Amino acid sequence: MLKQSIHKTLFVLILFLGLVPMMNAQWTSPGNGTTYTLPDLAAVSNGVVTNDGNVFAIHSDLTISQNDVLQIDDQVSRIDAGNVLITIQGSMVCTNTQRVKLYGTMTEHFSIRFENATDCELKTMYFSDGAGIKLIESEVTFDDVKFVYFTRDYCNAVIDAFNCDPTISNCYFMLNEGAAISSPANGQSSPQIINCEFDTNVDGLNSPQINLGPGGEDTIRIVGNEIYTIMASWYVGGVSVADLMGTGSTKVLLKDNVIKEGRYGYNQQGLTISSVIEGNQFVNNYHEDNPMNGGSGISIYGMDENNKAIIRNNVITGNLWGITAINGFDIDLGTEDDWGHNEIHDNGNGGVIYDLYNNSAYDIMAVGNNWGTSNADEIEAHIFHQNDDPSLGLVTYVPFIDYDAVGENNTHIFEVWPNPAQGHFTVEGSGVMTITNTLGQTVLTREIDGKETIELPRGLYVVKMGNATQKVIVE
Repeated sequence: MLKQSIHKTLFVLILFLGLVPMMNAQWTSPGNGTTYTLPDLAAVSNGVVTNDGNVFAIHSDLTISQNDVLQIDDQVSRIDAGNVLITIQGSMVCTNTQRVKLYGTMTEHFSIRFENATDCELKTMYFSDGAGIKLIESEVTFDDVKFVYFTRDYCNAVIDAFNCDPTISNCYFMLNEGAAISSPANGQSSPQIINCEFDTNVDGLNSPQINLGPGGEDTIRIVGNEIYTIMASWYVGGVSVADLMGTGSTKVLLKDNVIKEGRYGYNQQGLTISSVIEGNQFVNNYHEDNPMNGGSGISIYGMDENNKAIIRNNVITGNLWGITAINGFDIDLGTEDDWGHNEIHDNGNGGVIYDLYNNSAYDIMAVGNNWGTSNADEIEAHIFHQNDDPSLGLVTYVPFIDYDAVGENNTHIFEVWPNPAQGHFTVEGSGVMTITNTLGQTVLTREIDGKETIELPRGLYVVKMGNATQKVIVE
């Protein structure tokens, strides 16, 4: 009897243990147009989703099918998900007003896959210890989302976009092993990356924090972001847009960004890319041990003249190279009718200043820029071009702007300080003051007599009074 009882007990125990993984097997929604909250999933998913109050756990792979919706709302404060794949084929929307935290662990990392998903909006969330978020032909909006400690276990970036145009705004990326945002060479994606902060991503590789392939029909917009590195062991690049196979026609707007303290600022490489690079700060991107491998504030590396760039109103200083122009391109740094108004100075390596290095047979117009000096011989010494090697193209840089950013024929009749400014600056002078932004739009007109304190959002501005102009940076 005892032996028979032991056999029965073992059989029941084996049967019970066999049922445990079945209870937590993956769950897929039926695709009948249902909207599921996490409490709903805890009730119907057979143990795939469980909860303890407003803290939820996802134990196995979860799929929201086409036509169905996953809704994250204020019933949720935290979600724990380790080594699971969350697939969204329908929609995912966040209606929460408080920040929802989605956590993996140091050893178990969740992944999210959006596949032909529609109307997806993720906002006010915190993602930690994930393995990657893949967007496949899915239009997804991320707003006010924080991404930290992602691995490269599922994809090479925190967000990897394939044949889609996600909007990523007001987000924060920090200490992720891969790039913050990427798109592949075999797809066409035009992400909109607006007012985000990129703090030390890519784990010390000579790669950019934003690493994009060819664009789609829309323009790639990278506007108002701050991209930097604060850890010496993680020094990486800033932004790269590349099309090495000539896929389509890529358009880029790189505007009002601060890209600093990395291995390089912006790299544009390949075929049929047209960019407007305006109002950015490329500062102190000198953290590359070998200048042959990087260190440019801006690098334009084209296969032919279809790699185009219009470069206006940027500050480029403290890099190993200011601007490098390689192989083939159509670069416009300023013409006599449309001055560049870029500030390009104090870039160099090996004890030599290289503010502009033309390493090609193509000519470059670079009229109306501030080279940090009003001495034409010094400017010439800081530009490498046809005058140094007859096989190279000629850089035309005359006329240029004096060091104090006042045109050669202007009279300096007012003062602006501090510059750069933190939120506000002071103008002292007498007359009608006009302030314009990098689009040429007037943001303020005022008659002053004495000192005036001006508060403006972050950006690059031109202050004009009479015939005099000065640029001021607001950080």
